[in-house]
Amino acid sequence: MSRLVKKSPSLCTDLPLDNTDICNKLHLLCQLLRSCFGPTGRLKQIHNNIGGHVVTTSASSVLLPAISSSQPFINLITTSILNHVSRFSDCGLFAAILCLSLIEQAKQSGLRYNVAIGVNKHLLSLCTSYLQQEDCGCKVKLDFCSSDNLIKLARSIISSKPACVLTEGEALHISKLVVQAFLLTVPCNSPGIVRLGKIVTVSAEGHPVVNSAVFPGLLVDMPDVFFFNKLQNLQSNPLRMVLFSASLAGDLSELGDGIIEVHPGVDTESQILHQLLELGKQVVKDEVKLFMCQKVVHPVLQQYLRSHGIVVIERLGITLMEPLTQLTGAQPVATWHTIIPAKAYGMVRDLTIRQFGSKRMLHLHPPGESAVCTMILCHRNETMLSEVKVVCQKTEHVLRLTLREPSALVGGGCTETHLAAYIRQKSMNEVAETVSALRCSRTEYSLGVEGFCRSLESVAAGLEHDGGNSLIDLTHAHRWTLPADVTKGHIEDNLDFCGCGLVQSSPNQKWSYLNTEYSQFAPTPLPRDTTVQPHVLDSFTAKFNALQVAVETANLALDVRYVIQDMN
Repeated sequence: MSRLVKKSPSLCTDLPLDNTDICNKLHLLCQLLRSCFGPTGRLKQIHNNIGGHVVTTSASSVLLPAISSSQPFINLITTSILNHVSRFSDCGLFAAILCLSLIEQAKQSGLRYNVAIGVNKHLLSLCTSYLQQEDCGCKVKLDFCSSDNLIKLARSIISSKPACVLTEGEALHISKLVVQAFLLTVPCNSPGIVRLGKIVTVSAEGHPVVNSAVFPGLLVDMPDVFFFNKLQNLQSNPLRMVLFSASLAGDLSELGDGIIEVHPGVDTESQILHQLLELGKQVVKDEVKLFMCQKVVHPVLQQYLRSHGIVVIERLGITLMEPLTQLTGAQPVATWHTIIPAKAYGMVRDLTIRQFGSKRMLHLHPPGESAVCTMILCHRNETMLSEVKVVCQKTEHVLRLTLREPSALVGGGCTETHLAAYIRQKSMNEVAETVSALRCSRTEYSLGVEGFCRSLESVAAGLEHDGGNSLIDLTHAHRWTLPADVTKGHIEDNLDFCGCGLVQSSPNQKWSYLNTEYSQFAPTPLPRDTTVQPHVLDSFTAKFNALQVAVETANLALDVRYVIQDMN
């Protein structure tokens, strides 16, 4: 009893947004994330106190899980953003920066928090309604008859991650590969419910990026050098194969839970080996040419199968099981104690060997049309390769989202500035009815609108990291970047295209610096038949949800009165 420690009381924080320590940490978090934003964002090195692997990144999916705080209030915000990233794979930094900016603007304006929450909700509904309109000025329809916009969308995501360290040509090459792999996973002639295929990503360190490639089918590691010549002897087409999910190592522990009774004088190892060899005899009798196992295969069984010209691949791991079943049509066999049913067998059309430097891989070709492919990613070192792999997986997920909503938003900060100008103009309509419904004064409503629009503009301005200035044109409300050494009198001479590349500078255009006052105006929509297409695109589905998550998380934070923290 003397070793028991008295339970510590819980720590209660009243009005966390009035706590200086919490506000300082929120501001620091906002600065840290803002510095990572966009193609020229600054990289961060993540390293824990006791050593371990160093990660260099600017991606929210890697950065946010590494940011741990003793403040539950801050963890509430980061967890909300991470939940969005886990579901939509993109726009995590956008959501985080906008959320923190909304909180900061609400504090600076002096608005009552309940008023700020009400105004934010109202303005969010205006934004979502506008973005869902067919004539939305910052939305682009994606045409699946051409891969151009899909490549631009993929390239915009990949180029926004500077830790990938890709040249323009390399970024374009990787973008095309991701789109090619994505299109291969969409079945062409699949009646009924369409089931998307799988992309298996394989890393090859130390090779040029341009050596990266996509192959229909599946590439798996070569287990050894014993059967290279036997591949030449596989004459049948297609080849029958079998896939085991159970371990075939012959260990007693693999037999499952329960009591094992062993009679005196019985050699358990020889009994197990006899049963494994009986399994091998059935496989040979059924003319199987490819034997695959998720776990370990007993060496004696391997030798027996190979002596009969069967290719054996073990230790596949669980991640390859689903792609293999899709590719071959095989049903994983979960036990070796019964006869293999005929319906469990699958087929592959052919087996070939692919070589990447010193790495040899076995290429399983599908017997017919298949929605499974393998993407080989090459890069110069492990750090860059790791970031490219993460980004490509996220990009493929974003491309899948376009199947549900075939639209994109203009990038380069132009959607944010366009929305800010639209909200400033739109929110002034029906002011009397709005302030009555929100139970606030006109002044409070104006302050709330200004804070919301400045938050959107601050996200757009966060794309600039080299000392330049961000502008908004007063016609279409797109974002422009002005180099740091250009004076105000020479703006027109130093602007070519807006951030997304859709609007070109003209002599009669007028601009204003972001986050400065300018007269309200309704953004002029661009002609739909224009031959000029945006160069930078953002995922519509990801950004639409990120906008909602940012505002709702900010409102939740503004609504928190007490934080009760268990200190035990």
